[in-house]
Amino acid sequence: MKVVILCGGKGSRLASPKDNTPKPLVIINGKPMIWHIMKIYMHYGYNEFILPLGFGGDKIKEYFWNYEWKNRDFIKDTSKSTIKYLSTTDNWKITFVDTGIETMTGGRIMKIKKYIDEDIFMLTYGDGLSDVNIEKLLKFHNKMGKIATVTGIERKSQFGVLNLKDNLAISFDEKSKLEGVINGGYFVLNKEVFNYLKDDKECIFEQEPLKNIASDGELAVFMHKGYWQSVDTYKDLVSVNNSWKGVDDAKADGGVI
Repeated sequence: MKVVILCGGKGSRLASPKDNTPKPLVIINGKPMIWHIMKIYMHYGYNEFILPLGFGGDKIKEYFWNYEWKNRDFIKDTSKSTIKYLSTTDNWKITFVDTGIETMTGGRIMKIKKYIDEDIFMLTYGDGLSDVNIEKLLKFHNKMGKIATVTGIERKSQFGVLNLKDNLAISFDEKSKLEGVINGGYFVLNKEVFNYLKDDKECIFEQEPLKNIASDGELAVFMHKGYWQSVDTYKDLVSVNNSWKGVDDAKADGGVI
């Protein structure tokens, strides 16, 4: 089964304007974030990936082009111009697809349609880490029998809220009313999802397509109560570097069915 990882983000809020590192390559505990995301799926036996590339696509290609010698011990015999690798590396099969720097998420997904050769595929964003149990997520999707399943994350504001009248606080709520279940990525999708997308770079998956899928009663939500962190700002980057231990060490909650 193919795993699609959206890799078009600029990461403009992660560093200075001079830093042109694409989001999937920001470093988490010594490795690019995309490496950690791929390891999550590898943990459950999925090693075929499709990367729709946008901003910084060449840098992502370059990282994987040099992946072998950067991540394996080897002997280079200059007298024979040979290299002998001494250690194994990840058994990944990766399809790189240039989908345009300005293309939105829906447009990117539509451009990889021809590479999806099974009825079901998985999809997530290149800027979020989670210990979601992929095996249970897939079983849930099959059980629900819907076109799409999204991993739901229950979020609450960390800030207190002041309610004002005439410049006076009339109440103080310790927890914000802005609570609810948000899109945590880690989708499972049937190929019918392409019927909701447009071959248009302005097509945003999270807007009209997902709204229409939901209104048709075809969007299931797999609730995950374990670790989840998106990386949108430098503060998020510091937080995830301090908290992410890797899927092999994390305790996968598995969600509530």
